[in-house]
Amino acid sequence: MTDTLSFDQFTPDHLDGALHLSREAGWPHRREDWQFVLRLSRGVVALSGGKVVGTALATPFGAVAMANMIIVDRAMRGRGLGRSLMQRAMALVEAPEWRLVATADGLPLYEKLGFVACGRVLQHQGPVAAQAAPDGVEWAVQADLPALVALDRQATGADRADLIAELMAEGRLAVIREGGALAGFVALRRFGRGEVAGPVIAAGPDEAQRLLGFVFAQREGAFLRVDTTEAAGLAPWLAAQGLAAAGGGIAMRRGTPAAPETSPLQCFALAAQALG
Repeated sequence: MTDTLSFDQFTPDHLDGALHLSREAGWPHRREDWQFVLRLSRGVVALSGGKVVGTALATPFGAVAMANMIIVDRAMRGRGLGRSLMQRAMALVEAPEWRLVATADGLPLYEKLGFVACGRVLQHQGPVAAQAAPDGVEWAVQADLPALVALDRQATGADRADLIAELMAEGRLAVIREGGALAGFVALRRFGRGEVAGPVIAAGPDEAQRLLGFVFAQREGAFLRVDTTEAAGLAPWLAAQGLAAAGGGIAMRRGTPAAPETSPLQCFALAAQALG
């Protein structure tokens, strides 16, 4: 590390520098995508001569926190900067359980920090094939927000009320209603090269496919991304809808897992790899 290296709180003033780093790394994020995560998070930047050379964010979700947006300038790698950024960002949030999605390159660092692999995240993206909208799915309304937050908490064990509110403000959510109650939902918002569909909260794969099918029917030909999990079993179906496999990551956890609520609901697709 150089003598000019310093650390500072990640603020909106650092977004342009962070965007430069992510573009160099080949990430699809727009400035707005960084801003979306930053609004929900606390973080740290590393500065060298006033230039942003590293970032790390920590997003609190009640008993769960996500470590994310961890990136170091190529010229600064191999000096322990990633570890220092991670530790500083995680010190800003108290949570018994930490989660993240790792790249293969980042895996050794996260393992050294006590994270353990717990599954695979599969990225699918591409132009959506034409299809008919399934029955029983409709767009959510603002009054659905408390029920959406409750469904998400049951499926993830995290309190993501702020995230769900942001998703409603930034995009649209579609829901399955059964007997007047909500039984699942999917969010759709702008991201990267096009749009991202997620999270998908549902009781089973059939319901998850109905929710995604509803969104796909509205966006024929549009470039969409879905980050699912290997355990969810949706990958072959997503590929059949025109969303080809495009890499992914390793889901990791550290600490005491949040006690799951008794519920059949599962998370079949992520809001983002940064946010779970």
